[in-house]
Amino acid sequence: MNPSSTLPPVHPQDSWQRGFWCLMATQFQNALSDNALKNLIILLVLARPMSQSERDTSVMLAGALFALPFILFSMLGGFLADRFSKQLVMARVKTAEIAIMLFAALAFLLHSLPLQLLAIFCMGIHSALFGPSKYAILPEVLPFNKLSWGNGVLELLTFLGIILGTVAGGLFASWFKEAPAVSGLLLAGIAVGGWLLSRGIPKVPAANPQCEFRANPITDLWKQLMLMRSDRDLWRANLGNTGFFFIAALVQMNLVLFAHDVLHLSETGNASLNAALAIGIGVGSVLAGYASRGRIEYRLVPAGALVMFLSTLPMGSAGITTPGFTTALVALGLGAGLFIVPITAVLQSRPAPENKGAVQGAASVLSFVGILASTGVQRLLRFLLSSGQIFWFCGAVALLVGAYVAYSRRKEFTS
Repeated sequence: MNPSSTLPPVHPQDSWQRGFWCLMATQFQNALSDNALKNLIILLVLARPMSQSERDTSVMLAGALFALPFILFSMLGGFLADRFSKQLVMARVKTAEIAIMLFAALAFLLHSLPLQLLAIFCMGIHSALFGPSKYAILPEVLPFNKLSWGNGVLELLTFLGIILGTVAGGLFASWFKEAPAVSGLLLAGIAVGGWLLSRGIPKVPAANPQCEFRANPITDLWKQLMLMRSDRDLWRANLGNTGFFFIAALVQMNLVLFAHDVLHLSETGNASLNAALAIGIGVGSVLAGYASRGRIEYRLVPAGALVMFLSTLPMGSAGITTPGFTTALVALGLGAGLFIVPITAVLQSRPAPENKGAVQGAASVLSFVGILASTGVQRLLRFLLSSGQIFWFCGAVALLVGAYVAYSRRKEFTS
């Protein structure tokens, strides 16, 4: 596959600015709302009187229920992104988010944990349908020489959204402890803002209006994987993307428990650690965008993996202080930002225009297979390792992925 044949024409300087920033703002709101709801429910679970085993199971279940829809519905999201205007898909999904947040408000009002977990599941469906259009539209909005930069901005705003969403979840849990339904109403109001922003995204034409509905996500996924395997760069990017999300989910789940059990932090302190990680990823993503210099810079992947590995070494040390741990988290995030930006750019630029949504859907399925796998691995590692040592495991996995990328492209890296 020749990537140059699949790229959209370069856009005039003034044609992409407004639409690009509306897309970025919509994604910022999406990340904020996702993480505010999920973190709020997890913190409410931690505040319930229950055994440690019940608490760990509930936290794991919350993560799994958010990941499962991506496995079940991402291929549908890819179909919608190819069959219809990506802007229309995103606007309709944002409308559904308003209803989901109102449902979450009802779940909080009833103090029903099953309904709260169902709200997480519904929000996962929302994001599974939103994701392929969000990523696949970027090459249609941006000139190719801006693609790595645009991905850096996308990751920065995504993780700024994660910061504020995580902090908001902690603040909501603290401020509205006696009336959590207020949190759901506030999140519904934020969702209205996201819907308004989505209307400013460019109304690009459908990439493949004759695309047939793919009812079986398993056979559709298999077909897309076989197509990706025929493109070595695209396949490696897909594997790297899956590994990244496995590590990220494992770090995030373990971080909640480490902050609670080892550092003995409050809900706000717990949120501040997530914020430190997100700041690091955002800064690393922007650095990767600028370091790419208008192209896809593969060398950033092993470099980022090495930074991730080194940053986890102090995190598992006995007696580490909260400031020292926070500094290591920022470094871990910085390495993660360097790691993921070139991978994302490859996934966007390599597929043919009429198949970009399907490829993004398949990549999303596998990334959340990684996230779902991390919930089981985290459960197993809790029996074998301390919370701090689990961070060592995360660093080792990152190093292995980075080493694979460096080895597979060794001729280019040494040229």
